[in-house]
Amino acid sequence: MEKLNYTFKNQLLLDLALTQSGADATNNNERLEFIGDRVLGLVVAELLYKMFPTEPEGHLARRHALLVSAKTLANVAMRLGLHKQIRHGHLTGGRLQHILADAMEAVLGAIFIDSGWRAARAVVTEIWTELARENVVAPKDPKTKLQEYVQKNDNGALPIYNYLTPRGESHCPEFVVRVTAMGKTTEGRGQSKKAASIAAADEMLKVLAIS
Repeated sequence: MEKLNYTFKNQLLLDLALTQSGADATNNNERLEFIGDRVLGLVVAELLYKMFPTEPEGHLARRHALLVSAKTLANVAMRLGLHKQIRHGHLTGGRLQHILADAMEAVLGAIFIDSGWRAARAVVTEIWTELARENVVAPKDPKTKLQEYVQKNDNGALPIYNYLTPRGESHCPEFVVRVTAMGKTTEGRGQSKKAASIAAADEMLKVLAIS
């Protein structure tokens, strides 16, 4: 993949990374995604630690959450043209971001398996350094931003999160969270309850037109 500045020794690993479970229930990118998620998380943590030497842990955590979010991963996947190469099953608009994000993590996992830590670290560092520079001030995560807005504008009330029944296969569930605030309700999905609640809060921010 030229845009990644990396060439796979084992092309089958890349093919697997770009195969979603909806296209192949057995040979898909879920295991590579598992590896890629850990690789990305650690490299980005190291990157932020070095780039912002005076920031406290809380600020670094907010930066980290944004940089490894499904939204950021999906945007990177689009820039790299992965959306043109992913093999997927039935695709709906609501699932596109998650499929792209999962594929991006899987590609990073595939690089790690193909060539090891240094190669994967180099690819992540090259792409995510520029992304990290885009925010001069540490951003607030969607849940924090939503909570502060609702408290200020709804007489001290708080958003209410409800965790719905997970969907998908038992070995790889998709969590669903519903948030209610200021008379409105939105839902979010993710590979964990935390990710789903952040996605729900992000959707609520859009509904309330909070930038």
